[in-house]
Amino acid sequence: MELEINASVDTPQRLDVARFALPKSDWIAYDADVCDGDPPPPARQLPDRAKRRQGQGPAARQACGIQPMEQFADAIQRTNEKKEKQAIEDVETESRHWPVVLALRVSLPLGMLVVATVELATYALCMHDVTVFSSPEQKTSGTAYGLIAVSTVKMLDQYTYIFVIGTFFAFLDAFNNGANDVANAWATSVSSRSVTYRQAMVLGTIFEITGAVAVGARTAETIKNGIIPNSAFRGEAGVQMLAFTCALAGASSWVMWCTRHSAHVSSTYSLISAVAGVGVATVGASQVQWGWNKGKGLGAIFAGLLMAPAIAASFGATIFMLIKVIVHMRKNSAIWAVWCSPLFFLISGTICTLSVVYKGSPKLGLNKKPAWYIASVSLGVGFGLAALSILFFVPYLHAKIIKKDYTLKPWMVIYGPLLFSRPAPPDAESAKVPDYAVVQHHEFEDTPTGSAPESVNEGEVNEKGLVKNEVRQLTYQELVEQAEERMNSRLRKKRGPLGWAMRTLHENPMGDGKIYEIANMKIFFKRLPAVIVAGALYGVNYDIHAAQTGVEGTPDGARMKRVYDNATKYPNETEHTFSFIQVITACTASFAHGANDIGNAVGPWAVIYTAWKTGDPAAAKAPVDIWQIAVVAIVLCCGLILYGYNIMRVMGNKITYHSPSRGCSMEMGAAITVLLFSQYSLPVSTSMCITGATVGVGLCNGTLKAVNFQRVTLLVISWIMTIPVAGTLAGVIMGIVLNAPHFAT
Repeated sequence: MELEINASVDTPQRLDVARFALPKSDWIAYDADVCDGDPPPPARQLPDRAKRRQGQGPAARQACGIQPMEQFADAIQRTNEKKEKQAIEDVETESRHWPVVLALRVSLPLGMLVVATVELATYALCMHDVTVFSSPEQKTSGTAYGLIAVSTVKMLDQYTYIFVIGTFFAFLDAFNNGANDVANAWATSVSSRSVTYRQAMVLGTIFEITGAVAVGARTAETIKNGIIPNSAFRGEAGVQMLAFTCALAGASSWVMWCTRHSAHVSSTYSLISAVAGVGVATVGASQVQWGWNKGKGLGAIFAGLLMAPAIAASFGATIFMLIKVIVHMRKNSAIWAVWCSPLFFLISGTICTLSVVYKGSPKLGLNKKPAWYIASVSLGVGFGLAALSILFFVPYLHAKIIKKDYTLKPWMVIYGPLLFSRPAPPDAESAKVPDYAVVQHHEFEDTPTGSAPESVNEGEVNEKGLVKNEVRQLTYQELVEQAEERMNSRLRKKRGPLGWAMRTLHENPMGDGKIYEIANMKIFFKRLPAVIVAGALYGVNYDIHAAQTGVEGTPDGARMKRVYDNATKYPNETEHTFSFIQVITACTASFAHGANDIGNAVGPWAVIYTAWKTGDPAAAKAPVDIWQIAVVAIVLCCGLILYGYNIMRVMGNKITYHSPSRGCSMEMGAAITVLLFSQYSLPVSTSMCITGATVGVGLCNGTLKAVNFQRVTLLVISWIMTIPVAGTLAGVIMGIVLNAPHFAT
């Protein structure tokens, strides 16, 4: 498409438009310059009635359409009175029809915002390749001097709707990725009580975006080009756009359904399976890279399905056993924990730096540095962080934990070694650190299950047992609703937007009948703002720990109690030390997730965008732009903040007993595994890595009973089901759309 603006101006209308932006004094010079010395066109004659304004009476001026000032004042007064009357009527109408007015006030600005965003995005994309001509030589080539012209780009304007649909599903996939995988990555820290849910949201947002922008570009290439070769599309960029749009639609729909039902799945393998299904529907099974394909085929990718959890379990178990031998088995374990903390700064700093330097974005060019340079810089940063921790962090921990100085503030860490000589308060021995023990909530008191008295025969015992089992089963079925009502009751007592939203929803329940009935429509529009507020703020007030541990007296609670009883508990002072360390390991794990999983949504979306912009399927081999990675990372973090609690409540303590020392081992093991696979451009599921590391650390208790294998089995089943369901769904959508009947042109 080429846009050409001609500088030749040969009509008065064009001349008037061109000189409109110039001062009036420069019109003659401008006209002479543009018209190459020709005289400018004659000025337009004024109407005769305007010439007769001077020296005429009021009657003549009124006949010419000119009213006296008194009539102007009267007209203005009448206009103001009409406006006031109309404003009063608008207020009365709004009070009677406030649901409709509210809907219009909400929907119209949102609709205009969406339209404006799409228009601006389309304009920005269209003007991406713009040439500014600023020399007289370029003026003679047929382009206006000083104006802009779009360079010759074969943009597929006829497939803009596919690009818009693909963008929507790419954002939906990123949102569910954040609500699923990122929530699972931070479930360990929240379950260990090292960070709160809100703190996890803030830290997760920062490090997800940082890891995605700095490192996440290269893993997107595997999903873009490794599964379906560009040559398979035979130059049809439109078919390529449609293929990856259907892949995003199938993968995001499946992950969204699973996230809604708290079924944890791998968004990585969901998208990979969807791309494979689309490839079969588009070019046939023979064109799909089923083998290794230099580490980019499906064989290499699905090999990680078996290797990643096992490798993560090995790393996690190794790190925890190291902590157990060095710290937990010592007599003064808290002191050992304080002085071992620099080791974790060294490990996390080295891993993060190694990822950025050696496997950064291709545009940074850091991977071209010599190996000795990469190793020295990575280790230098790691040792630098360790030295800073010895200088500032260790004295702070020593005063906080060993001396039990409860008056110490977080900002006092800058005092460094001076904290060693800081005296402890007189009542320091009475100070307590946070309790990290996992406890169950006693929402249902069960009767004792002792042996029956001697006066009761065996038949009566069996009968009572049957009755008791029936009562317990009924209570367990009703327990979910009762627990939700108790939590909602607590939220309704809160101040602020969430409390108002919960009270509004409770006081305005939906009535019987269809939603489009007048009565229900009024209630619906009254509930709509409260639903939006509650949906945005409900997750940050959700009780994650109560949902994970279960309720004592129920089958799920009894199972979790058995798991916790078989786990070794360590002193709170020691665990409190590792709570600071786990913040570092959690940020490292989040950084690794941003480096690896951003390619899930960016890869197909980059193909759609590049094919739409250039019209060339082969152009999809270009590196992913940084702005695309940043946008997807932001959407991913929105999914974590708004809906991450729905997955987080079935992870963490739901698998095995969590504590800060265990949690940092799990996160570090998973982070090392993810970065190891990402180093070889192999997409791997962070969910599988953190789950494998969790099981590995749980087995370090020395018994299988310390792990809830029922939950682990459900996770494995959901992973396996993801492959055929996502692949079939995306392939069916692609096959129907690609082979749909249409009118011949």
